[in-house]
Formats: sequence, structure tokens, C-alpha cells
Amino acid sequence: MRRQLSNIFWLGVKELRALRRDPVLVGLLIYAFSLSIYVQASAISHELNNGSIAIVDEDRSALSARIINAFYPPHFQPPVMIDSNEVDRGMDQGRFMFVLDIPPDFERDVLAGRRPDVQLNIDATAVAQAGIGASYISNIVGDEVARYATGPETAGEQPIDLVTRIVFNPNLTTSWFTSIMGLISMVNMLTIILTGAALIREREHGTIEHLLVMPLNPFEIVMAKVWANALIILLATGFSLFIVIRSLLGVPIGASIPLFLAGTALYLFFATALGVFLGTVARSMPQLGLLVILVVLPMNLLSGSDTPVESQPDWLQSITMLLASRHYVSFAQAILYRGAGIDVVWPEFLIVGALGLAFLAYSLNRFWRAISLGR
Repeated sequence: MRRQLSNIFWLGVKELRALRRDPVLVGLLIYAFSLSIYVQASAISHELNNGSIAIVDEDRSALSARIINAFYPPHFQPPVMIDSNEVDRGMDQGRFMFVLDIPPDFERDVLAGRRPDVQLNIDATAVAQAGIGASYISNIVGDEVARYATGPETAGEQPIDLVTRIVFNPNLTTSWFTSIMGLISMVNMLTIILTGAALIREREHGTIEHLLVMPLNPFEIVMAKVWANALIILLATGFSLFIVIRSLLGVPIGASIPLFLAGTALYLFFATALGVFLGTVARSMPQLGLLVILVVLPMNLLSGSDTPVESQPDWLQSITMLLASRHYVSFAQAILYRGAGIDVVWPEFLIVGALGLAFLAYSLNRFWRAISLGR
């Protein structure tokens, strides 16, 4: 046993040295866990921010002036006053995302108890922003009309008092979600790439034959690659979590980070085993890249990192129960977003560990058969 552990350790050290001499993979690793996550979290937003709006005021009344003054940053840019004949040209040129047309006699009709129409033109090329902005504008116009028509004391009175409380992300900041999910996606992709590339590198350089003639067994060879590549990914995950996500992006993480890293280490058994499996299937790095695309993208889509698992068809949800990535995303969200402890996430830990060990055993068998045929 001691000799076996020693072999695994020194083979793993060899993997770390081989990676250090591969500048392309080292550069990819640094980029993936730093700039890529920062750009993904800061450049992609699902909130309405600085929406360009123009208003055609054909009423020029006190009510229309109140509506115009209700649009202000950060959701909207200051409204631009235009004439009705400028609407089409302005939207065709992409100058305005929203154009609100207030008709003549709007104030008079409101005070008379009639329900006048207000036209809202939307550039829906940005679908998410368009949908959110339409809801914002509808609420703003409705609130201003209600206050003006009935007075501030009675405006907005409803049969019920609906109080909304948003937990874990009170301001609905997109970067709080996309940064963590981006990190999980990188853990998936880079673990598979590093482990699979390590096997292919051995085959391309001819060193796999050297290993086979040494007093080593497939278990030692595979486990060395597992612990070495898992250690790299775990260190990169900790760096990204502390430096990029918490410090640079300002995402508040008050949860148990050691618990999350422990769960990540457990998940890496599955991810590295998958990398070993793909490394035995692919015969070159381009083939491995194509296989990673075919494997990682479905794993991310079905794991719940982009959309909730509950939005998937029932039959597909049952299949995703066999994916360790689904359970990894589940306990990662519970720990980092909701501050869950081990008493909450231990079932997911258990499932991820079982799936990881099962797939690792399968990958070992696959690797053994591959090198036996190679002999």
C-alpha cells in the first residue's frame, strides 16, 4: 500500500510538471478562472439598465409632464422628446429601445373617467431588456395616472396588501448568479480538458509505453492524473472564488466556503473520471475538443445552472438525476446563495460521491482495456 501511494504521488508530481511545460493549457486555465468569469458576470445583465426611451407628447399637459419626469436613471436614460414623424426613423437607427406615444386630450379623458390608450413601441431585438422594460413602463404610467386621477392618498389602493420580500439577492443583481454559475461551468470544462489532455499527451509523446513497462498498474496511473488535475482545479476554484468573485465583483459570500470546496473536491472525482473516459475515446486533441463540446454543453444545460431543473419536462428531470453536475449545482447554490450547512446538503454530497466512484471504476476499466489493446 505504501509503495502504491508513493507511485501515485510521484506520478501526480510528473503530471504537474508536464502541465507547467504546456503554456497553452496554463494560459487557458488562468483565463478561464479569472477574466472569463469576470466578463461573463459583468458584461451580461438581465436587468434593465440605461434603457433608451423617447416620448411623443401630443397632450402637453400636467399629467403627461408627470409621466415624462417619472423616467430616470439607472433603469432609463433621460427621455428624449421627439415628434411622431421621427418614431420610425429613430427606432430603425437603433437610437431608442422604447418610444412612448401620449395621445392628445389624454389628461382630459383620464379626468373624465375614460380609459385612453397609450402606445408603447418596443425594439424587441434585445428580448430580455424589451420584456422587462415594457413591464417597468406599464407600471410607471399606471402609477402616475392613478396618483393624478385619484390623489396620492387613494392611489394604488387594493383589496389586499401584497408585500414582496426578496431573499438572498434583494436587488436582483445578475452578477451574483452568473459569476457562481460561470465558475461551476469552468470547473466542468477545465477538469475534463486537463484530465483528457493528460492522457492524450502521454499517447502523443509516447510516454504511455514507458509507463506500461514500469511496475505500475492502471489504477496508479489514473489516480495520479485524478489527484493532480483535481488539485489544480480546486486551487483555481478557490482563487476565483476569493479574488475574482468576492473581491473584484463584490459578490457577498458569507457561506461556508470550505464546505463548498469540499463538495467541489468530491465532484472532481466524477469530472476527472469523465476526462479519463474521453481521453481513452479520443485519439487527438481536436477530437477531445469536439467531445468536450458534446459533453459539457448538455451537462451545463441539464444541470440547472442556466435554467431551473423544474422547467424541464418530467421525463428529462428523471434522467438528470443520474448527472453528478445536477447535484453539484444544487448543493453549490444551497451553500453559496442560501448559506446551507452539511445537515442540508449531505444527500447531494452522498449522491455525487456515489456517482463519482461508480464512474471512476468504469473509467479505470475502460483505461485498462484501452492500454491492453494498445499493447
